[in-house]
Amino acid sequence: MSHTYLLEPGLWTGTGTFWREDGEALPAEWRTEITHQSACWLLAGSLRVLGSPPVEFRNVYSIEPPAKQGACLRWISQNAELGKIQGTFSVLGCCILSIYQSEGSGYHGAEHYGRIDPEHYQAAGVLLLGARQLSSWEILLTRAATRAGAPPADSDQAAGLQTATSDN
Repeated sequence: MSHTYLLEPGLWTGTGTFWREDGEALPAEWRTEITHQSACWLLAGSLRVLGSPPVEFRNVYSIEPPAKQGACLRWISQNAELGKIQGTFSVLGCCILSIYQSEGSGYHGAEHYGRIDPEHYQAAGVLLLGARQLSSWEILLTRAATRAGAPPADSDQAAGLQTATSDN
């Protein structure tokens, strides 16, 4: 099975649900742009939680391109609240699984991207602090149509990044 999310450059958007630590469900919007360069792949994304007031979580991952077919993709991100985050993406048949942890803070979690078809993925994730579930989410992702040969909207900006950063 070939994957289009992460393994191909593209823009993905979606809507779904975000659950707070207290279990309250809130509507959420997702946007992720993936660019591939020879030295690294970049994933720039946001998860906007439509609470009162709305909150937006933004992340930029620097991903090591795979050295060989079937290898895990290691990634790193810097987050103001969570610290330095390291993780891996693993392709497992019809899904992509990401497991991550923050150095020294106890934050860790996982995300699952289940392929529905080449244009759609079901994404689900959880953020934990030790054994405490802080938040979780489930989003239906849709790949945005792009003009053939057109670079992603932020490709010039992304090309200038040397290290990945995240803002909450």
